[in-house]
Amino acid sequence: MGDMASQETRTTTPTSIRTSQAYEPSTPPTRAWTTRLLVLGIVLSALNLRPAITSLGALLEEVRDGLGMSGSLAGVLTSVPPLCFAVFGVMAPRLARRFGPGAVVCAGMAAITAGLLLRPYAGSTPGFLAASALALMGIAVSNVLMPVIVKRWFPDRVGSMTGLYSMALALGTATAAAVTVPMTETLGGSWQTGLAVWAGLAAAAVLPWIPFVRQRGAGSAEPSAARQEHARVEPPVALRVTRSRTAWALAVFFGLQATAAYITMGWMPQIFRDAGVPASTAGLLLAVTMVMGVPLAFVIPRVATRLPHQGPIAVALGVCGLAGYAGLYFAPAAGAWAWALLLGVSNCAFPLALTMVGMRARTGAGVAQLSAFAQSTGYLLSIPGPLLVGVLYQHSGGWGLPIALMTGLMIPQMLVGVLAGRNRTVEDEAAR
Repeated sequence: MGDMASQETRTTTPTSIRTSQAYEPSTPPTRAWTTRLLVLGIVLSALNLRPAITSLGALLEEVRDGLGMSGSLAGVLTSVPPLCFAVFGVMAPRLARRFGPGAVVCAGMAAITAGLLLRPYAGSTPGFLAASALALMGIAVSNVLMPVIVKRWFPDRVGSMTGLYSMALALGTATAAAVTVPMTETLGGSWQTGLAVWAGLAAAAVLPWIPFVRQRGAGSAEPSAARQEHARVEPPVALRVTRSRTAWALAVFFGLQATAAYITMGWMPQIFRDAGVPASTAGLLLAVTMVMGVPLAFVIPRVATRLPHQGPIAVALGVCGLAGYAGLYFAPAAGAWAWALLLGVSNCAFPLALTMVGMRARTGAGVAQLSAFAQSTGYLLSIPGPLLVGVLYQHSGGWGLPIALMTGLMIPQMLVGVLAGRNRTVEDEAAR
């Protein structure tokens, strides 16, 4: 996705790409086994970046009953992922500079393993939340550093490796949603076992990164000496992105699409189960929603980079979301598969947001600053959404008000998507 967006940048701003290249590190020679090990590590890591969330969504009712958790506390639980992504994701670049990205990703996979293993047996809601936060911390830093490692070690295959990484992420998301409930039943019906079993996959992802723990240069953001000399010709300029209306529009768009995504992952299985859909089928429906991101993550960026204005895509995705929410309200069980498909299409606002980040800045440094601002601000904005859904569900005793909230949030998402999709750059706006 980001590679596609950068292709668009290369066709229009050759000066900016020279600045971006000036800060790319030189590629060290790697042996064949090292390359294969890296590919394995990237795939296994990507597989582990969402099961901690979607497996919990599939068993949320059992977890609530087992821990005596109220609807409001369950809402807090579904708000933890974006909070951790906002807080810990910001730390990832600094940690990578100090310890090396391989070591940080290895530690991240170990944190996921420990968190997934501990949280089912914590015995209390605070302990469950703390262990979940540990796992999500590992996900947050790994999620940020995966693209860095891909670009560092595979500079001539960024597109294909990013595609492989994206497919593995979507596959892990969908698989955890689909198989958690039947696997739990096969293993004896205990929700603790059904959640803890995913620690095994995370433990497997630790192993390929062990040889790279001491390689601090792998993926380092520091430029080589030769490129530092080139960089001095055209140094990047620090932008005040907060002066840009487009930057704010992108941040809000990112936050609202993240809100919708985490509400879907955390609550959609429960909506279907309350409508009479069996638990195993509800997990499959969430899997269908998540797996829609595999093909569309390739299609949407390609289409977006060929349009002068990406607003129509944001509107089309929003219309799919509105139709899906309407279906959940009026006939949640009767049209469950259709609503799952529509919400899966709507959730593909995520690759659109990443593509627009790459298109709304002229320089590589501008893209980096805009991405950091839009994602950190967006994840912070997304925190209250899942919590509000839990509060409304508990106090109203049904899904009418929560679905109304989801519908209401989709309208401003479409509007800011139109604003963010306009053909302009944050450099120009910040200068004014």
